[in-house]
Amino acid sequence: MSHDEIIQIPLEDIVGERFGRYSKYIIQERALPDVRDGLKPVQRRILYAMHHDKNYYDKAYRKSAKTVGLVIGNYHPHGDSSVYDAMVRMSQPWKYNVPLIDMQGNNGSIDDDPAAAMRYTEARLAKISHSLLENIDEDVVPFVLNFDDTEYEPSVLPARYPNLLINGATGIAAGYATNIPPFNLTEVMDAAIYRLINPTSDVEDIMTYIQGPDFPTGAIVQGKDGIKDILTKGRGRVVVKAKAEIVESKTMKQIVVTELPYEVIKTNLVRKIDELRFTKAGEGFGDVMDVRDESDRNGLRIVIDCKRDADAQSILNLLYKQTELQVYYNANMVAIVNQRPKVCGVLEILDAYLEFRQEVVLNRSKHRFAQKEKRIHILEGLMRATSILDEIIEVIRGSSNRASSRDNIMEAFGFTHEQASAIVDLQLYRLSSTDIVALRDEFAKLANEMDYLEAVINNIDMLNNLVIQEFKALKDEMQTPRRSVIEAEISDLEVDELSLIPNEQVMVTVTKKGYLKRVSLRSYGSSQKEVIASIDDDKPVFVSEVNTVENLIFTTSKGRYGIIRVYDIEEARWRDVGSHLNQYMKMDPDERIISAFTAPDFTSSINIVTTTSKGMIKKTVFSDLEVKRTNRLYDIMKLGKGDTLIGTHIAYDTDDLIMVTLNGYAIRLDLSEVNPIGVKGKGIIGMKTKNDDRVVASAPVHDESEIVFVSNRGHFKRFKQEDVPMNNRATQGLSIAKTVKSNPIQYKIW
Repeated sequence: MSHDEIIQIPLEDIVGERFGRYSKYIIQERALPDVRDGLKPVQRRILYAMHHDKNYYDKAYRKSAKTVGLVIGNYHPHGDSSVYDAMVRMSQPWKYNVPLIDMQGNNGSIDDDPAAAMRYTEARLAKISHSLLENIDEDVVPFVLNFDDTEYEPSVLPARYPNLLINGATGIAAGYATNIPPFNLTEVMDAAIYRLINPTSDVEDIMTYIQGPDFPTGAIVQGKDGIKDILTKGRGRVVVKAKAEIVESKTMKQIVVTELPYEVIKTNLVRKIDELRFTKAGEGFGDVMDVRDESDRNGLRIVIDCKRDADAQSILNLLYKQTELQVYYNANMVAIVNQRPKVCGVLEILDAYLEFRQEVVLNRSKHRFAQKEKRIHILEGLMRATSILDEIIEVIRGSSNRASSRDNIMEAFGFTHEQASAIVDLQLYRLSSTDIVALRDEFAKLANEMDYLEAVINNIDMLNNLVIQEFKALKDEMQTPRRSVIEAEISDLEVDELSLIPNEQVMVTVTKKGYLKRVSLRSYGSSQKEVIASIDDDKPVFVSEVNTVENLIFTTSKGRYGIIRVYDIEEARWRDVGSHLNQYMKMDPDERIISAFTAPDFTSSINIVTTTSKGMIKKTVFSDLEVKRTNRLYDIMKLGKGDTLIGTHIAYDTDDLIMVTLNGYAIRLDLSEVNPIGVKGKGIIGMKTKNDDRVVASAPVHDESEIVFVSNRGHFKRFKQEDVPMNNRATQGLSIAKTVKSNPIQYKIW
């Protein structure tokens, strides 16, 4: 090749042009279904090859390998596995509402088991497939040359019913994907009839016929708004949940699942439930004893055994949330319309199909009219020939051969070529009086049929009536009850978490540095109770016997709080240090636990009073602490610069609060004069402190006769309650002890 013959083209132009051609092929000729017959090219070629080979539903089965060979040899020049996989899918009743192929042998299972090799299985067209291929030999659809120009194949099948809506479709092309849910055959046929009669109807009218998707595996479809979006826009989302019931016996409760969401693999689901039973026993699955797949030839059945006293409904709701017992189905109804991919609502699909079906019936009527016209023309010649039979016989006897006889008859009597050929081929016994009557009867019958066909061809109302009659006949023949139950509202899966947690008493410890543990009373009782394991100079801030269903609430030096259910705390032995809070939520390295307490719920009317080293106080209603997510820390009090939280107390409005400073000053405040503030608030000044002083302790008091102050050196002072007078807020308070500045005494309150 000379240099002058090299064409200079940018690489991006070459790649763009080639990829554009490839994308167009993938979109039009492989992955997306045609809106008219609802089939992809490979599916259409399989069905046509079986029809062409007369592999009908009322004939014997034939090897699948033979069909695959016919398809790839004549129509579809691709891999045999892709053709066979398409055959298998069209035969699976858990994938198709009305399977198009009747396969004998192992054609897979809902457990995602692969089908047997094509040399082992046999197949034939399903009965309903004949409705897809009906009248295909009567010039009703266009035929095109195959890949090597040796055969003709249909570009679309006649399709007596809207297959795209009834069986749905899935596929991924270049830049496009489709996910069309299947609908009920009876409902779709009724909607098609209604739409043909009422072309100006809207989606609301159609929804009186089409309730929503109808999956071959049944289950429950929830979400009226999502269904309306699917029908209107072609895009929408619905919830599909398994059908289950709770059965009680004397020894246990059982959750029995009888229908699964569409395209959920049963074995994977059973495995997932079994894994949850082992790995998440502490998160609601502790009462699940066993899960079994009891499916057989009579239907699907998954049984989940639960303890006798378990809350089976909460367990079922938890399974709906965490497994594929409930899934979202996202519809994206993309189909090929006039050689272009388009997102279609149900009305658009019905309109495109009905227009196509009218065209098919019109083409069929024209074809039949032409055939009958030819036959009537021949009948006219035969009946005329009976009146001049002797002359015709004489002409034939004087001719040399068949062609000569035909030509001589045409010349002598004025018959057309077709009439003369029929006369020459006629057997003499057909000219008896009986057969002459039969010819006349046939002529009259054909004339009536032609009148009807002419009316269908020229009158749109007659055409529509014929289409409707055929729809009704098919609907009556293929009546299919709805499998999926439609529910307007999406269920609120309430899980009573408390009912899923074993109710027992345990010991819980929390240390200042954030180590905590849950210890069974058995381990606690067999250990040295006075010794609490800790790291270095760490000290416990909470040690108590509590119930597993209670919530542990703790506060930190940075004005934050966290909540952990006691049952969620990792179990340990009494002599173990325990796990750090960082396993449950993130804490800062210099953050310390100030206090902790437990509560069964957040409905109490008590207050939480917090105090800081700079004398700030804040009262918060306990119910304000409730949160939905317990995997992080929340603010309980906004702290100023350099301030730290030093106390968190449970108190009532009738209580008083005492605060003590490092230099020995104490103040007593009436908490009824402090208004509650939300968790985001900063608080108010409770006690004034000097620059070299800070609050080191606080405590609520109510109806005590005496108050004891204890120092860090072991000193203590006891006061009668009335000896500590009530003070106004934001004052320094009363000096309760003399301190040496060089070695101050730190007090706590008892």
